[in-house]
Amino acid sequence: MTDRHPAPNDPRTLGSTDMQTPPMILGGNVFGWTADEPTSFAILDRFVERGGTMIDTADGYSAWVPGHQGGESEALIGRWLKQSGKRDKVLIATKVGMLPGEGGTGLAPARIAAAARASLDRLGIDRIDLYYAHQDDPEVPQAEVLAAFGELIDAGLVREIGASNFGAMRLKSALDLAREQGLPHYRVLQPEYNLVSRHKFEGELQNLCVEHNIGVAPYYGLASGFLTGKYRKPEDFGQSVRGGGMAKLLEGKGAEVLSVMDTIATETGATHAQIALAWLAAQEGVVAPIASATSVAQLDELIDGWELKLSEDQLEALNEARV
Repeated sequence: MTDRHPAPNDPRTLGSTDMQTPPMILGGNVFGWTADEPTSFAILDRFVERGGTMIDTADGYSAWVPGHQGGESEALIGRWLKQSGKRDKVLIATKVGMLPGEGGTGLAPARIAAAARASLDRLGIDRIDLYYAHQDDPEVPQAEVLAAFGELIDAGLVREIGASNFGAMRLKSALDLAREQGLPHYRVLQPEYNLVSRHKFEGELQNLCVEHNIGVAPYYGLASGFLTGKYRKPEDFGQSVRGGGMAKLLEGKGAEVLSVMDTIATETGATHAQIALAWLAAQEGVVAPIASATSVAQLDELIDGWELKLSEDQLEALNEARV
């Protein structure tokens, strides 16, 4: 566990890559969904202005919205890059593996190739800085998946690759194959991980990432807004389109986690969102959690917390209030 949180001028390196980021990556899942284009542009501008470097999206964002087909977030980011001229100030991470299309489904090599080019076109860029396998695909041999990513790297279309939603066993086998066959290595892992969802990462997977210097960039760092503290009772669930999923988080020890956060908020003056991300950034192996914002004010709140340092007692209290 680290005893210090980097400030924006003290960036963290993503594993064994040469890419650096402050202790937060900007999530693009809301762009074109709960944040319209003018708002999204303003959020992106402010993120760069305040020292942010990496923007995370996926070809599947936001296919779940009625009338959308996927690629909306990438296309919006592409329009912002063109209008702002800030391509050289940001790192772009996107993903393949959940949106079917040309070349098939999942991580079929033909699908990876076609999806990468489609993402590049929507983003209006020449190279993806970090390209994730959005989820594991047990139907395709891992050597074929890595070889397909390798072709994109060799062609200069992708800089580094990462894995999202992989279990420890499959990530380890991919790393072993890469070493044995001279294939590209996954350098970054994007797991679901936050104060109320810890079992998918802690333990074997976390240890594997630390051992192999795989940078960890967790998603759902705020548990879809639950860890902001605004969902305390059923009457609160209507505050957003994500409110319906909050009931299960209040069960078990969810309320206890919020209670501990209430105490720390009083002690530090920090908001619950800032505390949630500071806890994540202090966990072993974690480089920078991913968090999204639907307003500039929300983004400013998150960035204001980049220098928040939780005490060992505060970190331990949060650890003990585990779900």
